[in-house]
Amino acid sequence: MPQQVQGVVAPGRNESVRVETIVIPDPGPGEAVVKIQACGVCHTDLHYKQGGINDDFPFLLGHEAAGVVETVGAGVTDVAPGDFVILNWRAVCGACRACLRGRPQYCFDTHNADQKMTLLDGTELSPALGIGAFAEKTLVAAGQCTKVDPSVAPEVAGLLGCGVMAGIGAAINTGNVGRGDTVAVIGCGGVGDAAVVGSRLAGAAKIIAVDIDDRKLETARGMGATHTVNSRSTDPVEAIRELTGGFGADVVIEAVGRPETYEQAFYARDLAGTVVLVGVPTPDMRLELPLLDVFGRGGALKSSWYGDCLPSRDFPMLIDLHQQGRIDLAAFVTETIGLGDIEKAFARMHEGDVLRSVVVL
Repeated sequence: MPQQVQGVVAPGRNESVRVETIVIPDPGPGEAVVKIQACGVCHTDLHYKQGGINDDFPFLLGHEAAGVVETVGAGVTDVAPGDFVILNWRAVCGACRACLRGRPQYCFDTHNADQKMTLLDGTELSPALGIGAFAEKTLVAAGQCTKVDPSVAPEVAGLLGCGVMAGIGAAINTGNVGRGDTVAVIGCGGVGDAAVVGSRLAGAAKIIAVDIDDRKLETARGMGATHTVNSRSTDPVEAIRELTGGFGADVVIEAVGRPETYEQAFYARDLAGTVVLVGVPTPDMRLELPLLDVFGRGGALKSSWYGDCLPSRDFPMLIDLHQQGRIDLAAFVTETIGLGDIEKAFARMHEGDVLRSVVVL
């Protein structure tokens, strides 16, 4: 029988979110209902609320989540009721051209649940990134459930569902940071700090954190940055060059998603270096660079979508590293909150003193 649960809905562009009763259908073939235990408040949820993704309101927000599988539909074999899972928004299809070429992390046909969750009056909800986890329970495609060690705290595990995975993956998977490399990370929010962690894990010799907020820079140093640059008072390109013998960094990770900071990243890299864009721009943003500079500087300009991760490979690995004490995922959790506190959490994103607010249910 369909269930009624509480969830956080964004009713329209820039309207305040509200807690509503939502209806969760029984899982159909290939689907699963997951009881949510924790869900991080990600900037992408704010993008949804502001209409920066699309206009398919009302949205059921939340996507950076962990919980326990409650029921599964016909044909589901990879997960079962009782499994502790991290939800992911890259449920690979196994049949597209990327999957068939052995590159499932670039799957072009990731899938979501076929059925819709609704409000009590039958209004269909658009789940954020196909998940909608600011709710007591949610309906997803079973492929969006990745089993991990159940002994890890849900508020820690869920962060791999988006921001922390995006940052670590931007360094390791997309940027291919290697032993002895110099890395600069522009923007030290949750994703940028995760890129610092990933660079340290990969063996980078020098990790330069760049931000306009000294508090964020201090946090980045605690995550593993070896040097910090306040770009409000210092030209970050010149500072990065000075810290790298005049050459620029081997890899520059742009974790803001703005044309100005992307241009800084472009000119702060060494010749034949790599720029990784992991910050999410808005549809109206445009970038202008001299084509001769693009040609003459060589190297690679990459975008990192979800840290180019493969959840079935990367989530369990990172949980294991956390359990071994080699990375501290708990350091990203600034506060735990309830479903009714999400609007306040959005406001705190702009205050510079929070990496992640995490809803705990």
